[in-house]
Amino acid sequence: MTFTGSKRLSQLGSAIFSEIAGWKREVMNEGVDVIDLGIGSPDLPPSERIIEAITAAVRNPAMYGYPTSEGSLAFRETVAKWYQYRFGVALNPETEILTLMGSQDGLAHLALSLCDPGDMAIVPDPGYPIYSASLVLAGVEPYLLPLRAENNFLPQLEDIPTDVAAKAKFILLNYPSNPLSAVADRAFFEQLIAYAKKQNLLVVHDLAYSEMAFDGYRPLSILEIEGAKEVAVEFHSLSKSFNMAGCRIAFLTGNADVVKALKTLKSNIDYGVFGAIQAAGITALEEDMEHDHSVAGVYEKRRNVFIEALAEAGWKITPPKATMFIWAPIPKGWTSRQISREMLYRTGVVVIPGDAFGAEGEGFVRIALVQDEARLLEAARRIRDWLYTLE
Repeated sequence: MTFTGSKRLSQLGSAIFSEIAGWKREVMNEGVDVIDLGIGSPDLPPSERIIEAITAAVRNPAMYGYPTSEGSLAFRETVAKWYQYRFGVALNPETEILTLMGSQDGLAHLALSLCDPGDMAIVPDPGYPIYSASLVLAGVEPYLLPLRAENNFLPQLEDIPTDVAAKAKFILLNYPSNPLSAVADRAFFEQLIAYAKKQNLLVVHDLAYSEMAFDGYRPLSILEIEGAKEVAVEFHSLSKSFNMAGCRIAFLTGNADVVKALKTLKSNIDYGVFGAIQAAGITALEEDMEHDHSVAGVYEKRRNVFIEALAEAGWKITPPKATMFIWAPIPKGWTSRQISREMLYRTGVVVIPGDAFGAEGEGFVRIALVQDEARLLEAARRIRDWLYTLE
């Protein structure tokens, strides 16, 4: 007997990612030294202090009961202190913070907690895949909001049709952005909050890359904007900021009603984050508040080395101000998928075609700075040598 998955499964994910995995296997089976700049998984470990905190916590017998689905009060109180330290935002740890098993956990379930089948939500194109996938799971209709280079990858809110704005439950945005590496300033966030209040629309902001900014740029929280808590929530993750991607810990902050809705759903799905991981999260945030610990310097150096090396090959890319990614326009005459495939087969370097993130991503590739400087220089050399053969 054969069993098939639900119709929803056929709408999830991008076939491009599966294709890339297949290409990579073929190349590796041929003995090629692959330099993977595809998935944005940090290649560095957490600080020694964080590792020590995990080690001590896993030896504590008290950690092995069920944790609370909302997260320990100690972790949420530390998040509140860190938000005050980092953004000057006051949060109530009881009602305005929810602990999550990674921000993807929260992003995947938010529409289920807020929307009914047939509702609409506004999500960016290009955008991180879970943004649209979460709507599929909830039976919510997406409105794809185009983000284009000529507008610095910022949405043109005035171009959203009035019937869409009236019907949509929320608008989801992400600055600093994955995959675009774009940033937004205070003026944009003020405009966004004003728009949301006018349209009676929730703003969902994904701030996973707030601690990966360069050239003196300092990303802000949308909750810094006056009145934002009335209409906004914000996801934040320890994955990239503290090299804790495998630990699966993040949090939602902001509007208490939205936090409560997601908390209610989550309480029926899981029992929360392992207590030892929450202990490590407390240590990470405390260490940052004590020493202004930041991974940004590592990625800024990698960005500079890699972009300068590609420029020598004739591939000129504007340096991004934030994130671990480079959103690179491709040479004319190629599609994103074609050049990504040829680059992998000819050079052994993995990048992600831009259309993996939506139709508006065509004409770009996303490159993740998840190798050390020596490997990035080697990747740039291989790309340079290949590009020269095309001239």
